[in-house]
Amino acid sequence: MQDYIKQLNEAQREAVLQKDGPMIVIAGAGSGKTRVLTYRIAYLMSEGVDSFNILALTFTNKAAKEMKNRISKIVGAEAKNLWMGTFHSVFAKILRFEGGKLGFPSNFTIYDSNDSQQLIRSIIKEKNLDKDIYKYKQILSRISSFKNSLITVNAYLKNPELQEADAMAKRPRLGEIYQEYVDRCFKSGAMDFDDLLLRTNELLTRFPEVLAKYQQKFKYILVDEYQDTNHSQYLIVRALSDRYQNICVVGDDAQSIYGFRGANINNILNFQKDYSDVKSFRLEQNYRSTKNIVDAANSIIEKNKTKLDKVVWTENLEGSKIHVNRLVNDAEEGRFVANSVTEKCMQEGAKNGEFAVLYRTNAQSRSIEDALRRKDIPYRIYGGLSFYQRKEVKDIIAYLRLIVNPKDEEALKRVINNPSRGIGQTTIDKLILAANHYKRTIFEIIENINKLDLSINKGTKTKLVNFVNMIKSFKVQNDSLNAFQITEIVSKKTGLLQEFKKDGTPEGIARIENIEELLNGISDFVEGQKELVDAKGSLTEFLEDIALATSLDKETADEDRVALMTIHLAKGLEFPYVFIVGLEEDLFPSAMSLSTRSELEEERRLFYVALTRAEKEAYLTYVVSRYRWGKLIDAEPSRFIEEIDEKYLDYMIPKDDYRYKPLIDKDIFDEVDKSKLRQTKPENGTPPPSHKPTEQQLKRLRKIKPEGDSTPTQKAKPIQLDVGQMVEHTRFGKGEVLNVEGAGMDKKAEIKFENGGVKNLILKFAKLKILS
Repeated sequence: MQDYIKQLNEAQREAVLQKDGPMIVIAGAGSGKTRVLTYRIAYLMSEGVDSFNILALTFTNKAAKEMKNRISKIVGAEAKNLWMGTFHSVFAKILRFEGGKLGFPSNFTIYDSNDSQQLIRSIIKEKNLDKDIYKYKQILSRISSFKNSLITVNAYLKNPELQEADAMAKRPRLGEIYQEYVDRCFKSGAMDFDDLLLRTNELLTRFPEVLAKYQQKFKYILVDEYQDTNHSQYLIVRALSDRYQNICVVGDDAQSIYGFRGANINNILNFQKDYSDVKSFRLEQNYRSTKNIVDAANSIIEKNKTKLDKVVWTENLEGSKIHVNRLVNDAEEGRFVANSVTEKCMQEGAKNGEFAVLYRTNAQSRSIEDALRRKDIPYRIYGGLSFYQRKEVKDIIAYLRLIVNPKDEEALKRVINNPSRGIGQTTIDKLILAANHYKRTIFEIIENINKLDLSINKGTKTKLVNFVNMIKSFKVQNDSLNAFQITEIVSKKTGLLQEFKKDGTPEGIARIENIEELLNGISDFVEGQKELVDAKGSLTEFLEDIALATSLDKETADEDRVALMTIHLAKGLEFPYVFIVGLEEDLFPSAMSLSTRSELEEERRLFYVALTRAEKEAYLTYVVSRYRWGKLIDAEPSRFIEEIDEKYLDYMIPKDDYRYKPLIDKDIFDEVDKSKLRQTKPENGTPPPSHKPTEQQLKRLRKIKPEGDSTPTQKAKPIQLDVGQMVEHTRFGKGEVLNVEGAGMDKKAEIKFENGGVKNLILKFAKLKILS
């Protein structure tokens, strides 16, 4: 027996040594599925199967590259002959050879999403269609879903239900756009990403000799992450494997989380119905996580009704229980994450790169980033820009910079035509030339534009003057408003918010969420400034704060960084320590995924994926109240926390502390004299209904703030401090009291902090903890 086979456990070995026929490998999280795939390919080659006759399909280039490297170490250079890669890369290769039969040149262009969007925009414009109704991103998204469901233009035009749906959406000419888009791509010798699947299906369907050629070529087919295949991919795999049926699919139904982009979980659930005499193998031993994490994840996923039977287990150590923490708000949540990372690094010698923070939406990264920056903890955002580097956030910040300093020309150039107000680049170029000639700022040139001869037409001059007047009006309002209030006005009055609201695509929704999160951050900043003597929470203070903070975002050669990413991006990764933040109803599970059981089950699978990324320890956090558009909204703990068997959980705040705490003194009410109550008897003779709260109602009462948290009905009392005492502040870290002055509610303290320098704090607001 080859040495590499000896490295496998019994279940893995059986799957690797099954040579012929259809087979499914149901691979639990951390069970070594990549090892099984690579060793199986190496085994096939050792059994005399030509490497040219093996097709291996993956979902990422990274996975394909990793598998190929592993196989090379076993079989050598022969691994280069394997047809291994992503669905799109492999089918593009086939289309390069065979596309001529469909009328495409072998060097056809592959359009990315930007190319496709530009083409759709051009078609809408040429047809004089209303761009507010025919939104190019929505049109492209619909065309993409058609293609992945194999709804060609012909199929669409023969389907009255689809046409009626588009007519109801006031887009009766969508089919016409679809036809024009396909024709223009063909004329340009181009395919988009969806075409690589659609055209491969067309090729294999219309030309039996091509199908026979590739059926003969690919005698053995292996598919990774089979639960993530869509209908179009499924049909190609079925067609290619039909002759020899030596097909091996590997996947985990519990990790099917891409339904929103067309993945069909039924492909893996129904695999055994598609082929006769299917051999089934289960990889159930988890090598990644501790026993507590594995068992907790099992207790979650068993709540799903749509699933394949398997029980994941591990021989790893029992490990720590899963830590559950409730925080007051998202800023506290961020500080908890940052403090926990610091403690683990200092006490246990952990590295920053061993930590991951997972969240449901990209917008949630803001409070985590703020907290990590203040602790000087390096981090990396995966799958997105750092929060303050995102375009929509930078656009709002540019407006704010311009309000504070109209001489800031970079800010002006960014926003003068954003959103579009009919001021083109030619006009901007003339303004720049005039500013250089007269040695004035662009803002000053526009202020005096009617006195200068700039060869700019009257209509454009009016637009420029209107823009300057808008900025001036913001400047006047800013004199009497705090940073949050003026930002809220800017986001609405400039039209940026309305622009994103018109865009119904996931990208547009994400931009709105990011602006909302920016407002949340500013509101939190303003609240924090109340602690500081002479601080107003002004726009100038906020811009200075983020300018200093974001300077730490610059890339360095050091890769030892905390990873921040959405859970969807975390699939396939693993980290010793994982924080899953924002575990609240309507956030995770998402409010948009609660209308059907299948949507809720996909959200539960997403939580399962998040939890099983952890090797040693997992932290679950939720908040009592979260900012939504700058306003604090009560939050309710996610049902997913309640669904985990309690024996696997460690509540960092005692669970008894979840009970409702009255916000008013009960002594203000008179005692009830029950003898004076008039007893009433229902007419039907049944006793009055019980008013004992249900279990669900009791659970909802657990969202009240922790003890000691100030509320609108409580007056904060100043903390008692003496000179020389050591204290700790949630924002500025540890510090020494230098001076205390004043009396009663006006008491102030001068404190020298490690992170914030010397600060004058109003003690009735200060969030301080006495250390000595």
